[in-house]
Amino acid sequence: MSINANAIIQSIEAEYLKDKDSIPTIHVGDTIKVGVRIQEGGKERVQPFEGTVIAMRHGGINKTITVRRIFQGVGVERVFLIHSPIVANIQVLRRGKVRRAKLYYLRDRVGKATRIKQRFDRPIDTVKTTKSKKKK
Repeated sequence: MSINANAIIQSIEAEYLKDKDSIPTIHVGDTIKVGVRIQEGGKERVQPFEGTVIAMRHGGINKTITVRRIFQGVGVERVFLIHSPIVANIQVLRRGKVRRAKLYYLRDRVGKATRIKQRFDRPIDTVKTTKSKKKK
């Protein structure tokens, strides 16, 4: 009986993956809002980060998206692990029409040149988010 290493790794990672219902279908060029859990003092809150997906990396539990936005005239990029417990929720706001897998060229563009056309042939998935409330 021979089990390859990849099958063993996938079986271990499977218990840490978020279920497919909680993650919408994301493509490069989409405008999304990512809710990030932040702990300040003894409290925890969810901070939204809204921007354009400029890159995606696949790889099971290591799947990441790079989101770019302009804040006060400065470009800000964040890389999010999709299956991380720090990511509270992901919401697709707008589908983008692009013909590249990586949109790194947007880093060199300023203002209206960074706009991406909207895509209407891919519907936006509505994801059911479950919020767990703490009982007092």
